[in-house]
Amino acid sequence: MAFGHRPLSGPRLPPQRGAATHLVVLCHGYGADGNDLIGLAPHWQRGLPTVAFVAPNAPEPCAGAPTGFQWFPISRLDPGEMQMGVESAADALNAFLDTELTRMELPPERLALVGFSQGTMMSLHVGLRRAVKPAAIVGYSGMIARGTDMEPLPADTPPILLIHGDADQMIPPEAMFATAGMLGHAGACVQWHVAPGVGHGIDPVGLQMGGDFLSMAFRNLLRRRVPQVNCPVP
Repeated sequence: MAFGHRPLSGPRLPPQRGAATHLVVLCHGYGADGNDLIGLAPHWQRGLPTVAFVAPNAPEPCAGAPTGFQWFPISRLDPGEMQMGVESAADALNAFLDTELTRMELPPERLALVGFSQGTMMSLHVGLRRAVKPAAIVGYSGMIARGTDMEPLPADTPPILLIHGDADQMIPPEAMFATAGMLGHAGACVQWHVAPGVGHGIDPVGLQMGGDFLSMAFRNLLRRRVPQVNCPVP
């Protein structure tokens, strides 16, 4: 069942200066809400002063966290279960992205997606399938929601940054390497970083890397250049 019938909403942070030139949508993890990720935005505003940020609450209340939300139910890291989940929630997220872009009068390529954990699954699934791809995808402490090789990705696939703690006991760091390898072999430009001593969370280094990556992607978009980044494949 798709959850696209209920419009998503969540906390926002407007640009520091003028009208928004770009939009960053932050997708939270299982059992959290938009407030969990909107706190990243102030750390990035210095380098992104004309960017608007919004962190929608996922479509469903989460049974495991009464005050939180989920993009889809999940009981284990099973590729089939996760793939069905992201597919079921994709319409809701896509509708939200389109509404926000229209509201801000921004073209669809002026978008970037940032996800954490289950939100990374959603950001990768939706971002790689939009008709006009986002400028970048950043995924923290997550993975791709599939367990088989991918079809070759198109030339307009956005650059992707994956960041994961080596002490993550919720989603093991090996999942990040598998995701980076799968995406890289399919043709995506993927950067990745392992945060030493970090569990299922984001440390200051990872936070800085995410902001720098978004800033670079938006600058390259404005210059109409292919992002000049290294794309290691594990």
